[in-house]
Amino acid sequence: MSHARRAFALLFIALAASSVAAAEIPTPESVLGQRVGADFFLATYEESITYFEALAAASDRVRLETVGTTSFGRPCRLAIISSPANLARLEEIRTIARRLAHPDGLSDEEARRLARDGKAIVHVDGGLHATEVAHAQHTIQLAYDLASAGDDDDEIQAILDRVVLLLWPSINPDGQTIVAEWYRSNLGTPYEVAPLPRLYQKYVGHDNNRDGYMLDMIESRISTRVIRHWEPQILYNHHQTAPFPARIWIPPFAEPISEFVHPLMWRTVNLIGMAMAQALEERGQEGAVHMGTGFDNWYPGFMDHANNFHNVAAFLTETGLYRYATPHFYTVADFPQSERDLRPRSLYASPWPGGWWRLRDAVDYMLTASLSVLDVAAKYKEDLLYNRYQAGRDVIDYYRRNPPYAYFIPRQQRDPVAAVELLRRLAFNDVEIHQLAQAVRFEGQSHPAGTWVIAMDQPFANFVRQLFAVQTYPDLREYPDGPPDQPYDVAGWTLPYQMDVRTIAANAPLDDALRRAMVPLAGEPRRWDDPVADAAPFDSVPGVGFDSHPVAVAVVPPAGSLRGSGPALLVDPAQLNAYRAINRAWERGATVSFKPGRAAGSDAGTSGVFAISGLAEGDARALVDELALQAERGAGGGQRLERPRIGLYRPWAPSIDEGWTRWLLERYGFAFDGLTNGEVVAGGLAQRFDVVLLADVAPRLIRDGFAKGSVPPRYAGGLGAEGARALDAFVRAGGTLVAINRSTLYAIDALHLPVDDVVAELKRTDFFLGGSILEMIVDPAHPVMSGMPERAKVFVDRSPVFAPRDDFAGAVLAKYPAAGSPLLSGYLLGEKHLAGYASAVEVRHGAGRAVLLGLRPQWRGQPFGTFRILFNAVLYGRRLAAVTPPHPGFWTRPAQPEASAPEAAGAEVEEDAETR
Repeated sequence: MSHARRAFALLFIALAASSVAAAEIPTPESVLGQRVGADFFLATYEESITYFEALAAASDRVRLETVGTTSFGRPCRLAIISSPANLARLEEIRTIARRLAHPDGLSDEEARRLARDGKAIVHVDGGLHATEVAHAQHTIQLAYDLASAGDDDDEIQAILDRVVLLLWPSINPDGQTIVAEWYRSNLGTPYEVAPLPRLYQKYVGHDNNRDGYMLDMIESRISTRVIRHWEPQILYNHHQTAPFPARIWIPPFAEPISEFVHPLMWRTVNLIGMAMAQALEERGQEGAVHMGTGFDNWYPGFMDHANNFHNVAAFLTETGLYRYATPHFYTVADFPQSERDLRPRSLYASPWPGGWWRLRDAVDYMLTASLSVLDVAAKYKEDLLYNRYQAGRDVIDYYRRNPPYAYFIPRQQRDPVAAVELLRRLAFNDVEIHQLAQAVRFEGQSHPAGTWVIAMDQPFANFVRQLFAVQTYPDLREYPDGPPDQPYDVAGWTLPYQMDVRTIAANAPLDDALRRAMVPLAGEPRRWDDPVADAAPFDSVPGVGFDSHPVAVAVVPPAGSLRGSGPALLVDPAQLNAYRAINRAWERGATVSFKPGRAAGSDAGTSGVFAISGLAEGDARALVDELALQAERGAGGGQRLERPRIGLYRPWAPSIDEGWTRWLLERYGFAFDGLTNGEVVAGGLAQRFDVVLLADVAPRLIRDGFAKGSVPPRYAGGLGAEGARALDAFVRAGGTLVAINRSTLYAIDALHLPVDDVVAELKRTDFFLGGSILEMIVDPAHPVMSGMPERAKVFVDRSPVFAPRDDFAGAVLAKYPAAGSPLLSGYLLGEKHLAGYASAVEVRHGAGRAVLLGLRPQWRGQPFGTFRILFNAVLYGRRLAAVTPPHPGFWTRPAQPEASAPEAAGAEVEEDAETR
């Protein structure tokens, strides 16, 4: 046989074998009964996993692992896709990736060798935002394309040979099924594209992508644990809200970007973004756009961005979306006027001309983007691995030569458990934490034994720096002399400020004596697939919810202590676990009283304390030990508190802040019921509740809700005039209405309260305050502010600023300083408009009261330093109000600053835009 004929025969045999292998791989259609991305069809998570299971059973390129359990009890699955040879040596590949991610002690030559021997590890996911439906559909097709590709597909074979893909069918399994079932229930009706009347994650909905460093949600901890276990070099998080009419937004990001990210991460992300654009153009997929469209990378809490501080090239894209799986036809007339000329631009080279947009179109764009990421990883495998080492090496070297060299975190804090909550989150992100085995003196300060130390010469130090630093958001303008270019998310988040945790930065290199005194807390985490405490929430009780990470579980507060003698257990509300204690005491039949503090003229007064009586000695001791309480025995007395009957308003237009509030109340043991529109409108609230709580919801959504005809009739409308009258009657009858942030404006309007918002009509060129941390002067003598320091660090975001009118009856609870800027972290324009005005008030109304909190005391489960304000507010009922004396000297009306012309009328800002 000639060489040519022999070669032809071998080629024929190879192609035949490839065809047979491909024929054995189940297609998505064969399992789902529909093509991926078909019009009017969304696969549920269960259907998706059924396909992945069939694929893994048929293909030696696919493994399927269970990595946790979701909030609603679904198994969270991860597909690992690569060549059979790579799957056979997965542990070796993972070990190389982790060694390069933790480079201390490695030489450049050893790192080069490991980069040659290792494989690129790439995380691609099916998204978190479940109403952005295409990403969880595209993972099905992507897995099939990789598993079924023949040996003649050089691009995919190179990917399989040089890359290990960690493919999440979805990071929000609950949401995928919730949305798919909602869509199916309305398919073919006038409500086919109706918005979802519930959150698509148990508690936080769209904020599931803002939990990247706090890790309050189960799903956040699962994904973080997997990422830290594998240490991928690239993390790609899919989203689906492109800036219209573009069809996909891809990196580079807009300004500003975070300060403390190794520049190699930005360069790699930008390289990948340009490779995506190239691949899209090659396939004729028009409408890719970069930068300049609002997607900055400033806030570090995004699931993807949190990993850039770990030296992972992490990013997102935003693909075009209509609604669910319903197709839609666009004409140029639908475009903004500025986009109708279809003019090519440098970073929008092929403008989309309009036409049909289908779910399958979005799936195809995502497939191109995902494959281009894998192609870059295959082509630059050794560079990616070595750069992961180099970035970590550089970070270690930087902090060996530059401050801060370390952070000291004392165990003695206003609330010792708050420091534990902060450090456990860092530990879960593989930040190395030490503890002093003996007292040391450093830079003129004494640090006792037990003090925690975070030495910054470690590869993930930038993660700590980004969270601990004070943010100064740059003064960017939409145009010269124009209004501020507002941050995509928030401007400031400094975590020790939010959590009221005292930290001390080391500004000199750590000496040998200090190093010898530092003892590491624990070693290597357990395997991510050990079925240990997957669903256990973070908890302030030592040892609960951290069993899957030995460093986190090793961070414990000082042991509880009980001093003194007397019949009552006295607990200070400065300790958040005091609220767990009183709720557990009520459950055990004990009595809880509040012993008020003392007002002090024009100064802030002293805080009150809780007194728990009627507990058996063993139960009291158990509370102190389990909750690490610093408590005293003493005389009882004070005003007896009954356990409040709390109604938490849950609008059908789902509120993220309501979800966070619900999560927080549950976590600290408060009993409550949800209140829907119909239940409020029905009246009789005073017979069922002592407190009605309105989370941070835009007034229009409370008042009007979903428009009639946009959703099935049971979900349409808001409280309307009848609901406002019902709330007014509830308060006048002696009830307490607690309103947070924007909902205070609804309460003022609905109840005709004598309070003004002094910043409501200001132009953005004169006043702008995005999400930032400000200083407020509070009155701890008032029960609502018990446990707070006189000068408190408080998170605000689109918050009102109050001026009581002349006929005001009640109390000012917190105010802004009369002089100087209150800004502590973030961005503030127009500080004079805050000076001396109130940020929280109690308004007496009939026999009841409205507590108006112009702040975000429970924002995203982060500000442990202000959770107690919310807890105190729901405990502040009729009896406590009756014995709370006025404190008229605490607030006097400030001089009015010069007014500016009001902002032009426009749409009210509502919930967070469903983008990232």
